[in-house]
Amino acid sequence: MIGELYADSLTGAETDIEYEDGRRRPLHATRWLEPIDGDEVMLSRCSGPTLDVGSGPGRLTVALARRGVVALGIDVTPHAVRLTRLAGGMALCRDVFGPVPGAGRWTTALLADGNIGIGGDPPALLRRMRELVRPGGEVIAELAPPGAPTRAERVRLRRGTVTGPWFRWADVSVSDVSRLAHDTGFTVTTCEEASGRWFACLRRTRRA
Repeated sequence: MIGELYADSLTGAETDIEYEDGRRRPLHATRWLEPIDGDEVMLSRCSGPTLDVGSGPGRLTVALARRGVVALGIDVTPHAVRLTRLAGGMALCRDVFGPVPGAGRWTTALLADGNIGIGGDPPALLRRMRELVRPGGEVIAELAPPGAPTRAERVRLRRGTVTGPWFRWADVSVSDVSRLAHDTGFTVTTCEEASGRWFACLRRTRRA
């Protein structure tokens, strides 16, 4: 049901993210179909093979392919993977915590659009990212702005009276990313804001 509601939202169906405490906010998934101001911060750092985690309809994967950068998108929603392929990008329907091609050899991995929240456990996700990028490789993560709370919550998708199952999602503030990176085998090399979005580049260190 999560995949069906998300797929519908990509066609413009009004879909909300509902929090366990009753809060709701619009998903606005159609914004991921086209380039978004600030994307260049991520794209400009991708000079080698790049893994786009939670790639959705693939705007970043496709943009990299057009620049001649080897890029693979992975997403758990088949419809999103199809959209990426139709747009000219390479994509697979995969869970980041499952088997991923090229594990340990990716130069760069992207966690755009807040995807550092996948699974609701950012330390576990970053430890997994450390397994996927090569030594000295980078993870570029889009984060919540300074001062925003870092937290994990249960959420679900809702379209009218139709709801999906609850799942865990997290938000990570740029204020907290240095500690998180240090604890998971990365070091933060840059933090910057562009078009109201915040990004951090995390480089894989030698230590585990």
